[in-house]
Amino acid sequence: MSRGVMIQTFHWYSPSDGEFWNLWAGRTTELKAKNFTALWLPPAYKGMGGIDDVGYGVYDLFDCGEFDQKGAIRTKYGRKDEYQKCIGKAHKAGLQVYADVVLNHKMGADVRQWVDNVVVVDPYDRNKEISGKLSRELWTYYSFPGRANTYSDMKWQWWHFDATKEYGSIYKLKDKHFETHVDHENVNYDFLMGCDLDFDHEQVRGEVHYWGKWFLDTFVVDGFRIDAIKHVRSFFFKNWLDDMRNYAGKDLFAVGEYWSSDIKRLRKYIDETEGRMHLFDAPLHYNFHWASRAGKSYDMGSILDNTLVKENPLLAVTIVDNHDTQPLQSLESLVESWFKPLAYAIVLLRDDGYPCVFEADYYGAHYHDKGYEIWMDSHKYMIDLFMDARNKYTFGQRRDYFDHRHTIGWTFQGDNKHRGMAVVMTNSGDDTKWMETGKPHCRYNDITGHVNKTILTNEWGWAPFETKGGKVSVWIEN
Repeated sequence: MSRGVMIQTFHWYSPSDGEFWNLWAGRTTELKAKNFTALWLPPAYKGMGGIDDVGYGVYDLFDCGEFDQKGAIRTKYGRKDEYQKCIGKAHKAGLQVYADVVLNHKMGADVRQWVDNVVVVDPYDRNKEISGKLSRELWTYYSFPGRANTYSDMKWQWWHFDATKEYGSIYKLKDKHFETHVDHENVNYDFLMGCDLDFDHEQVRGEVHYWGKWFLDTFVVDGFRIDAIKHVRSFFFKNWLDDMRNYAGKDLFAVGEYWSSDIKRLRKYIDETEGRMHLFDAPLHYNFHWASRAGKSYDMGSILDNTLVKENPLLAVTIVDNHDTQPLQSLESLVESWFKPLAYAIVLLRDDGYPCVFEADYYGAHYHDKGYEIWMDSHKYMIDLFMDARNKYTFGQRRDYFDHRHTIGWTFQGDNKHRGMAVVMTNSGDDTKWMETGKPHCRYNDITGHVNKTILTNEWGWAPFETKGGKVSVWIEN
């Protein structure tokens, strides 16, 4: 993944017209030309919401737009054969493909079942029972009638789950307990939504391992983005990934969504899984979010503090925004548009971490929900500029200057094949930063066009690199 960049190909409100796989198949050559190296594709299987389901309300892992279930054959994104063709087009263009894996829960059960001895738990302390033993009719039986045992004949029943939520109450099922080695939010955050898989059950583990191998045989992806990992015991994914990699005979890439701003929790998960997967750098996202909201009152010198990319860059997938942080979503924490170029410069123009560009930041987005109309700006021009500079100039010794509240920067000296670069940004007014380049008497120009002049380094290779207020400038050695 040296200098690789993935793109998250979807946002929460991507069109439900079934043309998604075809659209992205047609973009693969262009994306490769822009120096992207991998596509993160959305969940391909049938969700409880049918053609309007983003994929995280997963119903049937084996139905990737092939069977008449939940009101249609196709998913929101298209049909199984179109998904396969999209992967093939990406590979032909020289791009890797990462599949979105949702194994924590199931939703949209086919039949209700009577379950005895269930208890209601406190949503803010999942280990605390707030009812006696009850009998309830719950949506816990999954028979997948439209698939009719194709690929797998397993029927999911209440004993395959440890909890479910209905009518606003979380029901812990008969003789079940919540997992250990999960996030400690709400005391125990095993349960997230839907019917929560019980990974203590041998049949559950067996089916999920079997599905993973079926998926690799069917779609030949290069890795996984794994959803909601903080709600599943860490040891499961360590073993699951070992099994998938051994089966595939290659080092499949994996990045997990452990969504927490607390770097200590990410560090603990990496230790428990022995570094089996990368993690999204949620703390970095929140630093960007608060910096964009606070403006010049934010200390830019601390922008990388308490982030995964600073502590463990080899396992950090660096992001600016994603489908959960965009407006009107549950984790809404948008990085304001004025700050996006600064954030993407930090993500793309450094040699730490594995960057992920958000589709809505690249192409823009326009949608309606909950009575609001939302526009998200396209930053494609600047991202393309940064992608080109990343590929050409992030070489040689790097010198960092995160020593000022408003104006920060860094330089790359270059090597015998690559020219040097200096990056400077500010969250306040027009400013200048003295930085060393390692290149005496060299000329530099700002490729962003924000500063229209040539800067000459002195005899020791230092120069006052300029930028405009609230902007980032990228100075390239002539």
